[in-house]
Amino acid sequence: MATDYDAPRKTEEDLSEDSLEELKARRSDKSSGQVDEDEIEAAEGYELPGADLSGEELSVRVLPRQADEFTCTSCFLVHHRSQLAYEKDGQQVCTECAA
Repeated sequence: MATDYDAPRKTEEDLSEDSLEELKARRSDKSSGQVDEDEIEAAEGYELPGADLSGEELSVRVLPRQADEFTCTSCFLVHHRSQLAYEKDGQQVCTECAA
């Protein structure tokens, strides 16, 4: 963002006045934090095309953990050995959980 160094600078008194005016404006606009109920009703009634997946079955082939993989004791995800951060007392932790 460009800064105009030639513009007159505001004093602390001017800054405090600005913030008080902003607070008063926010207080007068109490309805801004409320959600419009009509929008919620419209969103509930809207269906995405092809969104009915009640008759679908998920078919995924699950492979057992391979010899070069480990299960993180923090996030319980299976990772490749290259993502092993440390192992302490038989508990293996991945690099993401160690960070």
